[in-house]
Amino acid sequence: QLQRTFKMVNSGRTWTGVPVIASNMDSTGTFEMALELSKHEVFTTLHKHYTVEDVIAFAEAHPEALNFVAVSAGTSDADFEKVKGVLEAVEGIATVCLDVANGYSEHFVTAVKKYRAAFPTHTIIAGNVVTGEMV
Repeated sequence: QLQRTFKMVNSGRTWTGVPVIASNMDSTGTFEMALELSKHEVFTTLHKHYTVEDVIAFAEAHPEALNFVAVSAGTSDADFEKVKGVLEAVEGIATVCLDVANGYSEHFVTAVKKYRAAFPTHTIIAGNVVTGEMV
């Protein structure tokens, strides 16, 4: 039995599934991957090149997969607006993946705070941070 339940500290949400996450790389974080992995309760962080309309269409066609999907973004204002559009339109997506090359930058910390303030009940995956000092 690989399934586990996690209580997220900041969002207050509880998530149950297999604690494996498919990366948000272009060739991995796809709708097709999310659909297949969700059948096994495995999580997928969608790549950030999907449009708001793409994600809405996927959500409408496959609501059963949404508990195992995160919308991904960087730190730009355009990324923030895209995530906002997705989360306003798709109630079933509860997780945001903020992905940058260097999670130790103040710019990234500022972005995480911006997302947390805007989406207080959503779980935020913030990477690439590898020590507790930046959490």
